[in-house]
Amino acid sequence: GRGFAFRRKQKIERQYRKLLKKRRQVHSQPDDQFTDTYPEHLKHLYLAEEEKLKKRRRTPDDSVSSKEKLNKAADGCGVYGYVYLMIISVSRTCTFSSRPVVTQEKFKNKTSNQKAKEEYEKIKAERARKKEEAEKRKQQREEAQRLYKQKKMEAYKILSKKTKKGQPNLNLQVEFLLQKIQQNT
Repeated sequence: GRGFAFRRKQKIERQYRKLLKKRRQVHSQPDDQFTDTYPEHLKHLYLAEEEKLKKRRRTPDDSVSSKEKLNKAADGCGVYGYVYLMIISVSRTCTFSSRPVVTQEKFKNKTSNQKAKEEYEKIKAERARKKEEAEKRKQQREEAQRLYKQKKMEAYKILSKKTKKGQPNLNLQVEFLLQKIQQNT
């Protein structure tokens, strides 16, 4: 019948109802939303957001007066007046001139996400540059080691040559030392 899964489901439903009840209580107190509950170092951000929302909202007096004007204009005009009123209401709701201003504001005032992305890109570029430099240093070091080993092998071959009797070839050793002295001077 009803096992642990059913009890778990009921528990989750109870928690969800509690959460909804708390949200209703929070929405009943919108005045304190931007002032008391936020930390001091973030308060200015929330206040700025509140100002933006206030500017976007229409005041009730403006909306009533515009409706009254529309109703007065539509009284004696018939169908054409209605179409005219529809065009006016559409043109008022669709303000295309304000959109570029908003996008310009967004580019001027970067959000924290945009700042974080830029910071990430800078760090990423710095890491890539350091990685390239390390790769160059590693290649130079490997090349130097290869040249060093090559010279050592040549010197070893010259110095380790023996005569027919197995004795070290002193003539070759002296020539090698002579070349070395000439290269240094």
